[in-house]
Amino acid sequence: MIRPPARPAPAGTVYFSLLGPLTAVRDGRPLPLGPRKQRLVLATLLARPNTHVPVDVLTDAVWPDDPPRTARKNLQVYVSAARALLGSTGHDGRDRVVHGCGGYRLTIDEGELDTLRFRSLARAGRAAGERGDLRTAARLLREALDLWEGPPLNDLRDSTGVAEEAERLEARCLTVYEDWAETEIELGRAAVAVDGLRDLVERHPLRERLRVAWMNSLHQSGRQAEALAVYDDYRQLLARELGLEPSPAMASLYRAMLGRGRTARPAAAGREAAHGTALPAAPRDFTGRREELRELLALLGSPDERVVVVSGPAGSGKSALALRAAHLLGDGFPDGRIHVQVRREDDSARTPAEVLGELGRLCGVRVPAGPVEPAVPVESTVPADAAVPAGPERGPATAVSQGAADAWQRWLSLHRALIVLDDVPDEAFVRGLLPRSGPSSVVLTARGQLAGLAPVHRIALGALADGEALELLAKLIGPGRLRTDPAAALRIVRACGALPLAVGVGGMRLAVLRHLPLAEYADRLGDPSAALDELVAGDISVRLRMASGWQDLSADDRRALGRLAGPAQEGGFTLDGAMEALGCGERAAIRTVESLIDAGAVTSPAGEVTAHAALYEVPRLLCLYAREREEGRFSPG
Repeated sequence: MIRPPARPAPAGTVYFSLLGPLTAVRDGRPLPLGPRKQRLVLATLLARPNTHVPVDVLTDAVWPDDPPRTARKNLQVYVSAARALLGSTGHDGRDRVVHGCGGYRLTIDEGELDTLRFRSLARAGRAAGERGDLRTAARLLREALDLWEGPPLNDLRDSTGVAEEAERLEARCLTVYEDWAETEIELGRAAVAVDGLRDLVERHPLRERLRVAWMNSLHQSGRQAEALAVYDDYRQLLARELGLEPSPAMASLYRAMLGRGRTARPAAAGREAAHGTALPAAPRDFTGRREELRELLALLGSPDERVVVVSGPAGSGKSALALRAAHLLGDGFPDGRIHVQVRREDDSARTPAEVLGELGRLCGVRVPAGPVEPAVPVESTVPADAAVPAGPERGPATAVSQGAADAWQRWLSLHRALIVLDDVPDEAFVRGLLPRSGPSSVVLTARGQLAGLAPVHRIALGALADGEALELLAKLIGPGRLRTDPAAALRIVRACGALPLAVGVGGMRLAVLRHLPLAEYADRLGDPSAALDELVAGDISVRLRMASGWQDLSADDRRALGRLAGPAQEGGFTLDGAMEALGCGERAAIRTVESLIDAGAVTSPAGEVTAHAALYEVPRLLCLYAREREEGRFSPG
């Protein structure tokens, strides 16, 4: 049975359902959807509503093994049939199915597709829960779940492409069910969730958040022995099947239940256990980066993006952006949000084994001991027998036992968690730590581009816009003081290269030296020989951060950057300028400049231009530091 849309739709509107078998009704009457291949195309378009679906994706859904020569023509026929079923235009007059960008886009409204209605109700329910209106939250989440008729697209799952879309939809339904069950438990109405949770646990025995909710519902209903048995069964299942243990949060919940007898445990504690976090505090002075933050949140909210690289020069705010996003994404990662610093306090890189050990402790993964073996994941573009070079002044970057790597990959495949690996030195360091499958996501922050990783999405950070940099400075020195001399304030942020670290250090220094006129401080920063001396606040030194980035460069890149710092300081350099400064030919200059771009020391235009037409730049403060090294004026203070 297909439930009609919750919002009234105009007469003649077709209403599709994917949360069960693929079906459609018009004015209450079922519609024939044609032969199987036509239904596969329709299901794939509906599973990605209002977005372009590449022709290759449609082809793989219909002919996964050996598409015929006529595949594209056949797709056109199937898409035309979908257009005829829907009508050529929507209620707003737009074309229903549009060809472009190498694929097809199907435009459909919330009142015409159950998955869109489901998503809208789930968002509204979560928003009500965040406001503390638990009764409204429970009602809206229940309305969303009432649209769930069974395994999504269960009549078409023999197609690998459709099966992947169906599994993604089912994961969303399970998450909403967990949200609803936890809300009902928190309202003291655990009994309404017990039976449904039991059925879902039987179908998804390794989903820990379901187990936690079931434990809590049984415990709140006074069925302590059954609640404890849920944990014991899960522990034995994990040990037997995967060699893992329940997460520390779930184990803590179990111990608390043992100590409380038949007293019902508040549902909030179970929710906390299922949403464990190990994040530093959110950056209080986070400013700007609005577009980059929106992009990062959208990527991490997509089921198709598992790894995102946030790159940029030292001091550009990579860590702050990653942490800001992680703090905003609690609902999207029910199995936890984990932050691990890859470098030690002295800026030396930890070993991958150390990082994996910390991840294991935080996530409850039993990391077995064993001999050190290189582990290259399936999606790596590096051949399995290729030598992986060590980073500067580091040992082999693949020093993780195969057993430990396998245990970590098993955990990732079963959980939806967000992992932030902060300040990664190179690609080889993280290859064995990235998810090969499953719903977890990883954010990597790095000074270099990590060009050897694929497939990943990349967000490159540069300088802040003038307005954003001034906003950050005003937070630190007060808007009133900034207004006393806005021109000098602008000179200050530009002398800092508009990098968040430098602007922040300058602002902290001014906040202490309240007698210092902004114009005088701007003059100090404008002096190339004194700027880095001025950017020190307590134990925070911009020069030391520049030194850290310098040490990451190869010896050849350091020499080249020292020679390019002069022309770069005068407003950037062209390829001809690089050839002159480096004293080499065109090919060698291009290789050197591109090596520095890969390392994050040189920035290039965002659009496509020829190598000769491009204007290359070096961040001002890195440029000043490189000049110090080239001229032998470096001091570690």
